[in-house]
Amino acid sequence: MTTASAIQPRKLGRTGPAVFPIALGCMGMSGVYGPADESESLATIHAAIDAGVTLLDTGDFYGMGHNEMLLSRALRFFREKVLISVKFGAQRGPDGAWLGYDARPAAVKTALAYSLKRLGVDHIDIYRPARLDPNVPIEDTIGAIADMIQAGYVRYVGLSEVGPETIRRAAQIHPITDLQIEYSLISRTPESKIFPLLDELGIAVTAYGVLSRGLLSGSLKNGPGDIRNRFPRFADENAVQNQKLVSRLAEIASGKGITQSQLAVAWALAKSPSIIPVIGSRTRAQLAESLAALEVILTPAEITEIESSVSAEAVAGTRYDAHQMQVLDSER
Repeated sequence: MTTASAIQPRKLGRTGPAVFPIALGCMGMSGVYGPADESESLATIHAAIDAGVTLLDTGDFYGMGHNEMLLSRALRFFREKVLISVKFGAQRGPDGAWLGYDARPAAVKTALAYSLKRLGVDHIDIYRPARLDPNVPIEDTIGAIADMIQAGYVRYVGLSEVGPETIRRAAQIHPITDLQIEYSLISRTPESKIFPLLDELGIAVTAYGVLSRGLLSGSLKNGPGDIRNRFPRFADENAVQNQKLVSRLAEIASGKGITQSQLAVAWALAKSPSIIPVIGSRTRAQLAESLAALEVILTPAEITEIESSVSAEAVAGTRYDAHQMQVLDSER
């Protein structure tokens, strides 16, 4: 296996720090895909750090604060080795219902105060609104984060799932390190308008959903608590069609002596040095499989073959339900 010291880091945009080329997304450790083993979650975080991973991603609404408290336990002796990225703004009821978004300046600072407490840290490295609040100008939200940078509570500003106009307006208020957005072989919409703008402005991509929430790895839904029950691509009629794409990916991967998950991650890594895949591994085995993708070299011809065999246009169903697709600023 390639040692961490031999791996070329990737820059979080023109103004951000250098990070390990794969980040660990911790959302799945807080019940989003069904029950998670807490001891295994902690062991996975520690294994990621041992492997050289330097960027950990969470959200204050993952498990209603559980995810941040889990990270607090995991990072008790490792805080200085990692950067913590936190999303905020999503409003949820006690029953887990989504209630919208709140990115008013006062809400930004209040959410930050609670995150600092739950994480047990004196600053958050990258702070970002989870989605665009349609009732609050993005300038106000970014301005509030900039205030918190001046006060020493935040280091960098990130964005999540926003479109070109919002990105440009946000960048006029404060430098942006990265845009977090879903990007995979079968979710390639950002390539047309968003990625060219990010290149122009010097903003990196932290790509989540590189395995399409387990679809490309062959992962199955895990009972009624699994969020994928609400995603069209996992609906019965669509799942059958999408399995054909997954089978094609598996065939290509087998020809290279790797797994389909490794091929999907390697593809994302090969697309641009500005892309840092955020891998949502919940176990050490999943983590090790994804990290092995760093050793996979894809030629331009192989990338073309993969993209033609596993076409984004052939996927059945959208990445979110109809309502979410309507309100996502990145889809406008």
